[in-house]
Amino acid sequence: MGSKSANRYAKAVLQQATEDNLAEVVFGDMQSVASTINSSKELRSVLKSPVIKLSDKKEALHSIFSEQSKSTRNLIDVLIENKRIDALGDVAESYVNLYNDAKGVKVANVTTAVPLSKELEEQVLSKVKQITGSANVTLNNTIDASIIGGFILRVGDLQYNASIANNLSKLKREFTVN
Repeated sequence: MGSKSANRYAKAVLQQATEDNLAEVVFGDMQSVASTINSSKELRSVLKSPVIKLSDKKEALHSIFSEQSKSTRNLIDVLIENKRIDALGDVAESYVNLYNDAKGVKVANVTTAVPLSKELEEQVLSKVKQITGSANVTLNNTIDASIIGGFILRVGDLQYNASIANNLSKLKREFTVN
């Protein structure tokens, strides 16, 4: 997901948070940070903008994430100082992944055209548990109408694409080749 540098920052934050017995608190923070950045195109634009002063970015981020732990606010400060604040979302995602790995939690990402029903969510969870051999699985459901229907399942390095858009693409390739 993230870059090597984002992974290094995330490892450092996880190590410090673990030493301070705050790994779980920072995990919650990082989930919130990643979710906030992923859901806000404006915030991503601000973070990437070379025109907006670093001091303004810092002030905005401290305001947005004022409820977060001191560790999370320190991470923002370090990224600002190192002129890497545009990597905040990647660092947060890397932290979540590293924390889950350390706890033995497998994360399954399911992309669907519409939200999963509770019944279908339970079926997917049980299948992922069967595939991974792990009883500790969490499910992230992403909505993407462009897949038209079906689903895309990602667990670690494995991906299964059963989307209608993918099937249509395969059909199109078959017809253009012949």
